[in-house]
Amino acid sequence: MAERITAVVTAGGRGVRMGTNVPKQFLSLGGVPLLVHALRTFEQSPIISEVILVVPQDDCQYCREEIIPSHGLKKVSQVVAGGKRRQDSVLNGVRAAHPETEIVVIHDAVRPFVTLDMVTQVVESTRTHGAAIVALQMRDTVKRVNADGFIQETLSREELWLAQTPQAFRRTLLLQAHAQGDADGVDATDDAFLIERMNLPVAIVQGSSDNIKITRPEDLHMGEAILTAKQNGLVS
Repeated sequence: MAERITAVVTAGGRGVRMGTNVPKQFLSLGGVPLLVHALRTFEQSPIISEVILVVPQDDCQYCREEIIPSHGLKKVSQVVAGGKRRQDSVLNGVRAAHPETEIVVIHDAVRPFVTLDMVTQVVESTRTHGAAIVALQMRDTVKRVNADGFIQETLSREELWLAQTPQAFRRTLLLQAHAQGDADGVDATDDAFLIERMNLPVAIVQGSSDNIKITRPEDLHMGEAILTAKQNGLVS
């Protein structure tokens, strides 16, 4: 039987940095809610068995009754409420996954340009290494600066990568990492960090400069430009 893989798509934002009362994941991008773009990619992926959507408690019913049926998202098996922190929301999603799930793919709903290839590659790498993330190597020169605003050193950009999502993990490993993080009072900005602090390997899969995270108004404008370029065949 094929390995069961569940995608957990987290959409817990409240739109504070967007300067709007509408949570950023529900803002329109190309005429559809932002989170729908990412959900469609996981819907289309042949290796994804189910999708768990994690949203604020107040938005659960709206997603179940409006977002999911109106966009034909048949793989979304559950919509669950998030927690106070991102890692709490991820954990709620992972716990809601089918009990036979072996690999979990975590993705931020406000990264609308995730591709089928990214999903496939990060899962393939996880099959080998147990954990893998999509990331983008730094292109600019990076400086370490002190609290007074003076350069301390120039860092080697060959060793510096910008973490993105999707990130994929063996489910048992991810649950163990979350439990250890909670026990130690760790507040993690991504799930890979919880694996790293256990001194376990996390592989890198090449990301894309198009795989932006939309959190500010200027990001939404950039997203519209990327979407238009993709629709016109200017980028893949």
